[in-house]
Amino acid sequence: MLAATEKTLRAMPPLVFAGEARNLRRHLAEVCEGRAFLLQGGDCAESFADFTADGIRDTFRVLLQMAVVLTFGASCPVVKVGRMAGQFAKPRSAPTETIDGVELPSYRGDIVNGPDFTEAARVPDPQRMVQGYNQAAATLNLLRAFAQGGYADLHKVHQWTLGFLADSPEAARYEELANRIGESLGFMEACGLTADKVPQLRETAFYTSHECLLLPYEQALTRVDSTSGKWYDCSAHMLWIGDRTRNPDEAHVEFLSGVENPLGVKAGPSMDPDDLLRLCDVLNPNNEPGRLTVIVRMGHDKVQEKMPALVRAIKNEGRKVVWACDPMHGNTVKTSNGYKTRSFDKILEEVRGFYAVHRMEGTHGGGVHFEMTGQDVTECIGGAQAITEAGLADRYDTLCDPRLNGRQALELAFLIAEALKEERAQQQAAATAAQ
Repeated sequence: MLAATEKTLRAMPPLVFAGEARNLRRHLAEVCEGRAFLLQGGDCAESFADFTADGIRDTFRVLLQMAVVLTFGASCPVVKVGRMAGQFAKPRSAPTETIDGVELPSYRGDIVNGPDFTEAARVPDPQRMVQGYNQAAATLNLLRAFAQGGYADLHKVHQWTLGFLADSPEAARYEELANRIGESLGFMEACGLTADKVPQLRETAFYTSHECLLLPYEQALTRVDSTSGKWYDCSAHMLWIGDRTRNPDEAHVEFLSGVENPLGVKAGPSMDPDDLLRLCDVLNPNNEPGRLTVIVRMGHDKVQEKMPALVRAIKNEGRKVVWACDPMHGNTVKTSNGYKTRSFDKILEEVRGFYAVHRMEGTHGGGVHFEMTGQDVTECIGGAQAITEAGLADRYDTLCDPRLNGRQALELAFLIAEALKEERAQQQAAATAAQ
């Protein structure tokens, strides 16, 4: 059945196109050189059962809002990459799980098996890859319509606020920012710079990404680009390798070394500087900016201890990488009532630690990588919303890991924007003093 499913997928049209992946590489090269900022976010694990147009739209809306806030903070373009249209497979720390004395294979994402704790649901089914492809195609179709069809028009910036955010402090701050954008647009229009003449005002570039984990799916969707003759994994614009599958001698690294997409690699506390340099050799042998993003996921208590050696190694060897902070995966804990969660304060602490390391080393932190959703979930504790452990049960909907809800994601964007403003002011002051 696996061989037949792979044959079916090989006959399917590509989900993304080589030219789009090349555009993302160019945008990420700007991030690498400090002229743009990477915002990467979306679902922990996309669901077959909970798949709706509203869910896609709401996550897209929050990412647009975050991008607007970060654009003001960083004073540079924001490259928007969703964990969407393919984030179906999940690595697990153990091959099995046990509930009430019953042991079953672990849930590995909807593209592999089902989340229900039954023997039948946990049997891997290759046909799920076709369902994943079809859902990814529908998601991409809607995302392209939103990004290019007028929904992302900056004149509609007021309309992006989600209903459950309306009465929050974040919404008030966002509304103030939206008013300033409206005033700027009015000035530009008075000068003749209308949306008809400046396409960037009415549309945006939005890219997709997911972890390259299920190799039969990825290989079946790899195509030769007719214009360049090079191979591209056409399941997403950007693929990343997880902290568990980044061994340079194993299959995931070998596969991605042969495609031209922009790539990411997760760097956890166990990452050794020599291992990171070897990954650079394999995945970016020509040292091209925009090809490789190092997504740091250390944990709030380890980032300032473990990350400097990696940054120094890359800097000393002159390697061109984008540095992005994933403050989610190193901060997962299990509560006394059995829920996996993440603390908003610890997420923010890791982001701050990430940028503190870059300030100390004289390098550039290029972006952030979040697990988040536009839905009003209660999966991460804390933030201005003050979600408690007891409140996790209210709307705990994730299939795997806890996600920031829309309000928490926007709050975090404002806090990061403030830090970026401070960093920029310090750099300007230092430059002035040096003159």
